[in-house]
Formats: sequence, C-alpha cells, structure tokens
Amino acid sequence: MSAPFIHTLYFEDLRVGMQETLMRTVMDEDVVDFARISGDDNPIHLSERYAAKTRFGQRIAHGLYTASLISAVLGTRLPGPGAVYRSQTLNFHAPVKIGDVVTVVVEVVELVPEGRKARLHCEALVDGQVVLDGEAAVSVPGRPKQPKQT
Repeated sequence: MSAPFIHTLYFEDLRVGMQETLMRTVMDEDVVDFARISGDDNPIHLSERYAAKTRFGQRIAHGLYTASLISAVLGTRLPGPGAVYRSQTLNFHAPVKIGDVVTVVVEVVELVPEGRKARLHCEALVDGQVVLDGEAAVSVPGRPKQPKQT
C-alpha cells in the first residue's frame, strides 16, 4: 500500500472563493466507531428500538460525526496539511441518517495576512438540503523561505 499523495497549500496559495468538496456515505460502522471513540453512546445513535420511538423514527448519526467531515476537508484538502483549527461554529438543521450521502463544502471567505489566518464557510448537505453549516477559522502555514542560491 502506497502513501497518499499530499498536496500542501500554503497561505500564499489561498484565494477567497476557493472551494473543496467531500462526499461520504454514513455507514452503520461509522456511527458505532464514532460512539466508541467519543464515548457518546446515546441510544438514538445505536439502538433501532429506542430510535424508532423518537421524532426521527430511526437511528441518526452523531452531529459531531458530520462536523468531523468538515475537519477532514480542512486537514487534508483546503487548506490541507499543516492547517490548525482556531475555532468552529456549528448550526445543526436536520438529522443525518445511516445510509445518507453527506456532501461537505468548504469555501474560503476571508484571508487575514497577519498571523496567516483563513476564515471558511462550511456546510454539509444531504440530498441538496443543508443539514449543518457554520464557519471555521484556521491558521495556515506560510510558504517556507527558499535558501539563497550562491
């Protein structure tokens, strides 16, 4: 198995309006694994019997599982490796169910040269409906200085 190709964007490479998208199908094992890792074993995520009696009528994914897909985009695609979270707002609009295909879209909306910070609009959609949105602020590494040629 080969290592994945890593494409690094430095602060100087970013432009307002740049976007990246990630699509992920929410699988049962994703929800179970997220519950195990996070310690959030709320039965609405894990028990068909319990979830059937809720307003959703079936199991739903953790809201923060959906939000973690935003983190995946920020850390691997835009801005990518080296980006460090400073903050994230999250607004939850609708549940994500097992089997849903979630599309996460991240867009650069502001660049602040002082401190090399980027502000990004983030949203997650299922069947074109926004299920989650918010804003992230990240620090982005600058392009390394090239040694002077002699």
